[in-house]
Amino acid sequence: MPGLRFIDIGANLADGMFRGLYHGKQQHPGDMSAVLKRAWDAGVERIIITGISLHDSREALALADTDGRLYCTVGVHPTRCSEWEESGDPQKHYQELLALAKEGAAKGKVVAIGECGLDYDRLIFCPAEVQKRYFEKQFDLAEATGLPMFLHMRAAAEDFKNIVEKNKNRFRAGCVHSFTGTNEDLQKMLSFPNLYIGINGCSLKTSENLEVMKNIPPGRMMIETDAPYCGIKASHASSKHIQTTWPSKKKEKWNEESLVKDRNEPCQLRQVFEVVAAVVGEKDHVSLARNFYENTCKVFFPHDIDTLANTVLANSASNGS
Repeated sequence: MPGLRFIDIGANLADGMFRGLYHGKQQHPGDMSAVLKRAWDAGVERIIITGISLHDSREALALADTDGRLYCTVGVHPTRCSEWEESGDPQKHYQELLALAKEGAAKGKVVAIGECGLDYDRLIFCPAEVQKRYFEKQFDLAEATGLPMFLHMRAAAEDFKNIVEKNKNRFRAGCVHSFTGTNEDLQKMLSFPNLYIGINGCSLKTSENLEVMKNIPPGRMMIETDAPYCGIKASHASSKHIQTTWPSKKKEKWNEESLVKDRNEPCQLRQVFEVVAAVVGEKDHVSLARNFYENTCKVFFPHDIDTLANTVLANSASNGS
């Protein structure tokens, strides 16, 4: 599939695995440059690095500053929401997040507030009431900055919908990333016209997942990796649709030319695209890739849409003269 252009809307590039750390143990040298080269070679033109806590959002922005093709989000993941109260001063915590988001947005690097939302599959990490309180607080960040939202919803569709409904006029757009819900959950998300759905390997595990994915309107879908997590495994229903592969080695036998086995990378966004194209039966890969690219720009890179529109208008005027 030559010539396809992709944007990975969610990659955890600040994760220790890209520095060679697994469960606190150094297994190989950091290999970010090789990871990024594989991504660029695979047609990934931009990557949005996910912020999941105040600390990680700072790291994400620092990393985004190293390459013109890297961007990031600032926010607190639902399973990390206890950090607001553990900080000793939730309002000071908010102000630090806001300052970081404004700093990064002024540089054109922070493109969304998040990852934020609700995750009732992992209440062991943070109680539902705390998640809800600080999910709602992050709409303050979106309203104060004018940024869209990078959202997380796992096994919490009803509460998620209620909170978004209450705050729907406080943010301009958002994407519910790594979607794994039912068709009923999907319809709840799609009831908000400014919400898009992010699809990655975790969204494509089972045949049921694939059926739900087919119900997402093309104009409301984006693709992502959630690297180093959510890769497509051989046991997944989606794996039979993969066309592009790379050599891989176990982390103990690492070399720079190979992927680390079971560590997902942004280059593998191409595999997500291949699965989606095959399952929805779209043979025009160029148009489908352009559709996802433009959906992403509408939300996270709106100036690109303005530029594209002006180019089309200029070409039309030139052709007409």
